[in-house]
Amino acid sequence: MKHVILALIGAALATSPLALVAEEIKLPVGQQATENQTIERPSRGMSPQQVEARFGQPLARHGPVGTPPISSWEYADYLVYFEYSHVLHTVLKHRPVSQ
Repeated sequence: MKHVILALIGAALATSPLALVAEEIKLPVGQQATENQTIERPSRGMSPQQVEARFGQPLARHGPVGTPPISSWEYADYLVYFEYSHVLHTVLKHRPVSQ
């Protein structure tokens, strides 16, 4: 009896006008934030002191987390990831395309 009830509920949901449909858009990493690719940002190996001297105070500081300790600084257009006391990577923030 339990299987019959579950089958009826499944059939009702499948034919319901409330069924949701989602569109998935895939964008290669190299094509993300193309309008920001020319923004100067910290490079790998810089110290936190060098980053702050050149790019100013971050909007927020996060971390450290894990082993090795990874911390991050948030700027308006990008995030800077530090491993110990050196820049590991800088990631541009996604900006939706205006239509």
